[in-house]
Amino acid sequence: MELSISESEYKKRIEKVRKVLKRRGLDALYLTNPTSIFYLTGYSFIPTERPAALVIPLDGRITFMGPLLEKDHVPLKTRIIEKVETYLDYPGEKHPIEHFAEFLKEMGLAKKRIGIDNKAGATGMWGYKGPPITQKLPEAKFVDMADLVPKMRLIKSPAEIALIKESAKWANLAVSLLQEYATEGSWDVEVALAASLETTSIMKKTLGVDFEPLKNIFPVSAGFRGQIGEMSAIPHAIGTRHRIKSGDVLIAEAAVEIGGYSCELERTMIVGMPSAKQKRYFQFMVEAQEAAIQAMREGVECSEVDKASMDVFKKAGLTHMVRHHTGHGLGLEGHEPPWLDIGNREKLMAGMVVSCEPGIYEVGFAGFRHSDTVLITKDGCELITYYPKNLEQLTIT
Repeated sequence: MELSISESEYKKRIEKVRKVLKRRGLDALYLTNPTSIFYLTGYSFIPTERPAALVIPLDGRITFMGPLLEKDHVPLKTRIIEKVETYLDYPGEKHPIEHFAEFLKEMGLAKKRIGIDNKAGATGMWGYKGPPITQKLPEAKFVDMADLVPKMRLIKSPAEIALIKESAKWANLAVSLLQEYATEGSWDVEVALAASLETTSIMKKTLGVDFEPLKNIFPVSAGFRGQIGEMSAIPHAIGTRHRIKSGDVLIAEAAVEIGGYSCELERTMIVGMPSAKQKRYFQFMVEAQEAAIQAMREGVECSEVDKASMDVFKKAGLTHMVRHHTGHGLGLEGHEPPWLDIGNREKLMAGMVVSCEPGIYEVGFAGFRHSDTVLITKDGCELITYYPKNLEQLTIT
């Protein structure tokens, strides 16, 4: 299979952007968001305090503006970007935004209408300070276009879906290794490293010499993230000093980058014989996830999906244990629109890819959450991730 988005698809995305620019009477699009830049060009870089931006003129060469350290990197990764303009470093004797203003003047945009995703002209990373680009080009008209690329990303193309499905195959392996290595007395950090390394090695051997991570230094991220025992009741835990012991609830999770895209797979596991209370909470969590999945199809409001899972918890008298909404979009980022939230009236559309992860958490006891990656279709949905969900298969003995 193809391990990345084709150059022809990137060109179609650029063409779509230019059609929007023409329709809105704009002369260029100025982007500072690294994910948006990757989506349109296939070029990924490590954002720092150093400003970087992509300029897509209605007519003219697509230009990357950024620090000198990216100059030789760009042509190695993309042919969509046609010109690279650089400055030495930040803050520099002359501030990078001063350079950007000069680059835009050279492109003939000093008095034009420019769509922009951030009127500062740079992301505010790591203590960045600087004058806004709007101040340096006072005769240009800057128009807010922050939603353009995120809206383009909502519906996944067949190529994007194929990459996410490939990601799911390897996430499945990673979670199976987490389950295999999570023995009594082990530390979840060591288990995570072992499962991530083994999955990465097998994946590289299988996919071959052409495979490389495009957005993340490490393509496989598998582990428990400290969600062990009582700490499993902290949905966004980071770590725990405790080793795994009998009776612990574990929340295993894996994400694998293929061509910049990733699925999300999470499973609640129990070490040893589950207690009656653990079984009860586990079962209601599974029922809530299934209710949400059954509600998913094109035309359904995101709020209805969240309501479907919440109704299960309400009937069980467990709403006080809910700490987050049912899910979120997936693709180039771990969290992206749409949000499966009671307050979101946006309708699901065929081609959207979302997580489905309703959970319940009792502080001092445990948390229970499965997460699956789901493709929205016209008449329902398709589960992209497929690791076992039943308690019997998720009991570690």
